[in-house]
Amino acid sequence: MNRIYLDNAATTAVSQEVLEKMLPYFTQHFGNASSVYDTGRDARKALEEARRAVADSLHAKPSEIYFTAGGSESDNWAIKGAAYAHQGKGKHIITTQIEHHAVLHTCEYLEKQGFEVTYLPVDEYGLVTAAQVEKALRPDTILISIMAANNEIGTVMPIAEIGRMARERKVLFHTDAVQAIGAMEVDVEEWHVDMLSLSAHKFHGPKGVGALYIRNGVRLDNFVHGGAQERGRRAGTENVAGIVGLGEAIRLATLDLPAHVQKVSALRDTLIKGILEHIPEVRLNGHPAKRLPGNVNVSIRYIEGEAMLLRLDMAGIAASSGSACTSGSLDPSHVLLAIGLPHEIAHGSLRFSLSGDTTREEVDEVIRILPGIIKTLREMSPLYEMRNQ
Repeated sequence: MNRIYLDNAATTAVSQEVLEKMLPYFTQHFGNASSVYDTGRDARKALEEARRAVADSLHAKPSEIYFTAGGSESDNWAIKGAAYAHQGKGKHIITTQIEHHAVLHTCEYLEKQGFEVTYLPVDEYGLVTAAQVEKALRPDTILISIMAANNEIGTVMPIAEIGRMARERKVLFHTDAVQAIGAMEVDVEEWHVDMLSLSAHKFHGPKGVGALYIRNGVRLDNFVHGGAQERGRRAGTENVAGIVGLGEAIRLATLDLPAHVQKVSALRDTLIKGILEHIPEVRLNGHPAKRLPGNVNVSIRYIEGEAMLLRLDMAGIAASSGSACTSGSLDPSHVLLAIGLPHEIAHGSLRFSLSGDTTREEVDEVIRILPGIIKTLREMSPLYEMRNQ
């Protein structure tokens, strides 16, 4: 069976080019990047080349890039680091109800430490406005954290507008851009962000490595204490092979971005159109236009998302019912509830996330197979039988 992988928002395959770039740093150039001898210097050179590649892709300076173990660590460092460093000024943080749990759970942790957090509601498409954020500001607000694009429903936030307002009001602004890299143009200067999180495995790099952009001059508490790595701000022997992979992956992801976005967006629109035309009583979740190029999130009435996923898997199609980080939970998606869906509809959600590797033939195959799965499951559903009663 030829398998169709459409869960790229959860993780992507490491590209062959990235793998080949990484391999020598497991064997030939295995040195510790903090060592002064030749093997260590080779590793240090590769690490700094990767730092420059990340900086160039974000329109940042290499001195503003810090390597981490992934997006969740970057989010934790940005939020906790800013909170603790600036708590003398105030203890108020602003975020939204639909952030990734790496942000939400970090904010909940800080609430237990005496901080106050405002969780802004979003509209039916998952959007929050700069005006909303500005209205929530208080004299003791020290940080705003709003994701660039939602990992479940694909809605793209007005980050530049929010960032401009935050800069004018002299409030630190962090964005979780984990889903944005390789899917849209990311410019830390145009976005007016002070901190930005990213993770390599979302754009065909390896798992377990990410980065945090920290604008020069931003005061942030150190996250990991120990050695002098990452200019003394994040201790621990550097994951050189992973960092090399991150650098190559982000270089490739931003190499011909407009053509990539055009191709994936066309496939996304074909899949959305096919689902809506061939399956009745389906709702598209997320903004119809302000949307990640590879995201298709739909709610299909009268059946459970898990049942659809199992049937799709049996047919050789990998998809998701929401965030991979919460796929083991029986609770409906907090994102879908936040955009106003009732529990019974939120439970019946499917997320297909496409990449540059996705083909038109694969999309057509999903459009061919999915309606039959839905028909079978609805015939077994007591909710479907009762729908007109």
